[in-house]
Amino acid sequence: MAKIPDDVKKAIAEIRPALVATTGKNGLPNVSPKGSFRVLDDGHVVFADIRSPRTTANIKENPAVSVIGLDPASRKGWRIWGRAEILTEGAIFDSLSQEYASQGKGKVNHVVKISVDESAVF
Repeated sequence: MAKIPDDVKKAIAEIRPALVATTGKNGLPNVSPKGSFRVLDDGHVVFADIRSPRTTANIKENPAVSVIGLDPASRKGWRIWGRAEILTEGAIFDSLSQEYASQGKGKVNHVVKISVDESAVF
C-alpha cells in the first residue's frame, strides 16, 4: 500500500465523478461512474455501491482496479491503481449507509474500500 499524496487527495475532492474500471475472470472490462468516491485515509479510498452489480461481481473475481477522475474543461485529473475489497458491515459501511439514507440517495448495498498501490495527478 502506498501513501496517497496531498495533491492527489485534493484532486479527488475537487474532480467528480470517479470512473472505476474493473474486470472479472472473463476479461470483459467494466467502467462505472462513482459520485461517492472519496479518500478514507492516507492509504485507502472508498465508494458506495448503490447500483453496481457488475462492478462488485468483477471485484469478487479480480480485486485489481483502476480509477480515474477527469475535468474535461481543464484537462486535468487524477488516477489510482489498487486492490479493492467489498464491505457489508462495520464502521465504514454504517457511516456511508447512514449518510446516503439521510440524503435520500438510495440504499447502500456494499462499500468498496481500495488499498492504493499507486496514484498520480496529470
